[in-house]
Amino acid sequence: MSAALDTLHNPRYAGAFCFGKTRSWKDPQGGRHCVDLPREQWAILIKEAHPGYISWEEFEENQKRLQLNQQTRGLGRHSGPAREGPALLQGLVICGKCGRSMTLRYHKREGRLSPDYLCQQQRIEHYLLTCQSIPGAVVDDALSTLIQESLSPLALEVALSVQQELQERLAESDRLRRQYVERAQYEAEQARVRYMRVDPSNRLVADTLEALWNDKLRQLEQAREDYEKQRESGQRTITRQQKAQIMALAEDFPRLWKDPGTSDRDRKRMARLIFEDVTLNREHSQVITQVRFKGGATKVLRIQLPARAWQLRKTKPEIVAEVDRLLEQCTDSEIAAKLNSKGWRSSGNQLFDARMIRSLSTNHKLPSRSARLRAKGLLTAKQIAELIASKHRLVHYWRQKGLLNGIRLNDKNEYLYEYPNEDTIQQIKRRIQLSKPTTYPR
Repeated sequence: MSAALDTLHNPRYAGAFCFGKTRSWKDPQGGRHCVDLPREQWAILIKEAHPGYISWEEFEENQKRLQLNQQTRGLGRHSGPAREGPALLQGLVICGKCGRSMTLRYHKREGRLSPDYLCQQQRIEHYLLTCQSIPGAVVDDALSTLIQESLSPLALEVALSVQQELQERLAESDRLRRQYVERAQYEAEQARVRYMRVDPSNRLVADTLEALWNDKLRQLEQAREDYEKQRESGQRTITRQQKAQIMALAEDFPRLWKDPGTSDRDRKRMARLIFEDVTLNREHSQVITQVRFKGGATKVLRIQLPARAWQLRKTKPEIVAEVDRLLEQCTDSEIAAKLNSKGWRSSGNQLFDARMIRSLSTNHKLPSRSARLRAKGLLTAKQIAELIASKHRLVHYWRQKGLLNGIRLNDKNEYLYEYPNEDTIQQIKRRIQLSKPTTYPR
């Protein structure tokens, strides 16, 4: 990798002679230092000093592309190359709190990758808290809508940029294929020279070189055929009809943007033609989004964040209010049946049952049914048994006989009782007395 970068950055491959690209010195301790100098500080730079592999214009374009593709440039780093992930604003996002570039983290949601924009440089370098984390899907959706709404004045510029890029790619591909043909022709010529120089009396060597020459000739012919085919198909890609189609797509940009055939990388590249950068600042349930367009125009959006998982699973207030009201009249299972009959469902979209009603009452700190009935003056079976001078287990019997008025407390067949009047108490005591067996003296 380092050798390739050195080659790409070396002006000699563009036919230039240069001297004084670096400056070196020794410090007082004897240590040697060396730094690269910017081009304007080089001692000597002579362009077209000798034949180069590429032109000086191509070299300059490569330097610009390499600079844009750098990933680590401190606070002023560039966006880097568009990659395959679905995050639309990859490389364009700036933290609204500290001004640093935000990074990406992907997680799976419903089987698809979903991005989060993070500002975590302080956490990585100084082990501090993450500055802010923002769900990327909602921001990307809002910015996608903004692109589609604001692209009309820029439609022609986008179309021309796409067209120019296609032409550059075609020219680059044609140059590479032409070089392949030239290399095949050179190898065939070298094989011919070696064959012509061989001693005719040495038939074994001559036959081998002749076979090699023929093989190189076949490779040359195949390379020429492939070049002509690719050139014809390449020429067909830049016809007037297809230019008109590009212009039509620019006018109908929303269709192009939403087309499933448009890759995430292409959407990012289109977004970079429009946006300079996007600053995000999270405030409670909103994201303040400051968009800076190419050319200096700005726009501020307030994007509402989606509810969190626990908020989505929170029981609706109207259901809690209905449970609070029904606790005065019904047991847990009866309340669940009433809610289900109304078509209401739990936060997990399930039918209610007695366990859910008990859990809901506890979580929302609703007064229990027992507390509500006791507050109205109802008594327990034990208290009633003390009043009527009877055993605890017989209270249920007197309720069945209609002498005590009981209200069902829960689904365990437990009851609370209204305070009986004095006549009822005396009547129960007389019946208890009569039911006792008579004891005769011996």
